[in-house]
Amino acid sequence: MSSIAKILLVDDNPKYLKDVLPTYGYDITVATDGIHALKVLGNHENQMRSVSDKSKQRREGGGVGDFELIPFDLILLDVMMPNMDGWATLKAIRENNDRKTIPIIMLTAQDKEQHQISGLKFGADDYIVKPFTLPNLLARIEALLRRSNWKTENNQSIPASLSFASDEPIDTLTTRETEVLSLVAQGSNNQEIAEKLFVREVTIKTHLNNIFKKLNVSNRTQAVLLAMQLKII
Repeated sequence: MSSIAKILLVDDNPKYLKDVLPTYGYDITVATDGIHALKVLGNHENQMRSVSDKSKQRREGGGVGDFELIPFDLILLDVMMPNMDGWATLKAIRENNDRKTIPIIMLTAQDKEQHQISGLKFGADDYIVKPFTLPNLLARIEALLRRSNWKTENNQSIPASLSFASDEPIDTLTTRETEVLSLVAQGSNNQEIAEKLFVREVTIKTHLNNIFKKLNVSNRTQAVLLAMQLKII
């Protein structure tokens, strides 16, 4: 089995997640609306059947070198999209028996409880409200992959790049640095953090640079994830 989880991202504005998720060990395929997503899924399934048939022919013909096309392990599905929205897409996906067990996380700005209930009733496995923090989304992805028994070649349930273990010693964060990192984890930008802590934005940038150095990471998301792993925040 592949050590990289394959995720179908269905979103008409996919740039951020398309760029950031591969840095955490995920293989991302993008569809920009529901119709596009169903085509991608249909083409993928047809390819899988074709590969399966060719493999069978090879085995029956005494050939060697079997291979396989890995199906999607999870779908991230935005609700508000043109042409075919997330609700209609979710129903269409679940109507196909081959897709009933693919974990699906709905991404939406609709925070009413009824919308969440509807999503779960229609077959979604999780529901996350925008704006969300990246650590929150990554944790939900990891949980669903673990629940669906996705494993890496080393029998690990999460991509190796989600682990930031290092031989370098990690310096202790100051109280103020911990405050800053906690606000980053909540989704606040530098300006918002500066306003909440009554300091200048340049001070927040300095704190973040110090945090990155102490934790041996290169960006905000890695800092938050490592801090959560170490129970610093």
